[in-house]
Amino acid sequence: MYVPPAFRATDDDAWAFVCARAFGTLIAVSAGRPVAVHVPFVVDRTPTGDRIALHVARANPIHTIVAAAPDVLMTVAGPDAYVSPDWYASHDQVPTWNYVAAHLSGRARILDAAETERQVEQLSDQFEERLLPKPPWRMAKLTAARKAMMLSAIVGIEIAVSAIEATRKLSQNKGEADRAGVTRMLAWQGDWSALAVSEMMRKRGSRPAP
Repeated sequence: MYVPPAFRATDDDAWAFVCARAFGTLIAVSAGRPVAVHVPFVVDRTPTGDRIALHVARANPIHTIVAAAPDVLMTVAGPDAYVSPDWYASHDQVPTWNYVAAHLSGRARILDAAETERQVEQLSDQFEERLLPKPPWRMAKLTAARKAMMLSAIVGIEIAVSAIEATRKLSQNKGEADRAGVTRMLAWQGDWSALAVSEMMRKRGSRPAP
């Protein structure tokens, strides 16, 4: 992942973004051809290493590809927005795009049945917690037959992360007046992605690089 120094996120910022987003694109390679699947995931950061766990449909051949070629890439995209040069206070500017993204490289393995069930529980717990005060949904609400059927239809995958790279391209290379103009106009647009980029720019992520 090419990241200009002005836009490089620290590892802590990158992991915070990945954990908050918790949805990405798993990319594997089969016979020289990239294959991808879009999945939610859970992150486990421990002193012995960082891991991402997810599951895919058993009918999706990507789990057999991963088993044969375990070196994979997970990409995580955040909000993005077009930036018009008319929004800058400075003259003689060009259009660009502001965005946040992370790439995680690692080696994958297939989870056994017990590990897969644990991953599904952790995944639903993670997202149900974000809906509080709604009473969280639990797998215990399923009948034994339904639970067994659903678990048999998926395959769990864990990725031992070896490297993380992230970019936060939020006009850090521009002056204060230019950044203020972009922040204001992105908020004015009103769509969710532009609003999210605008909010990120209001926070410390938009500060100029030292």
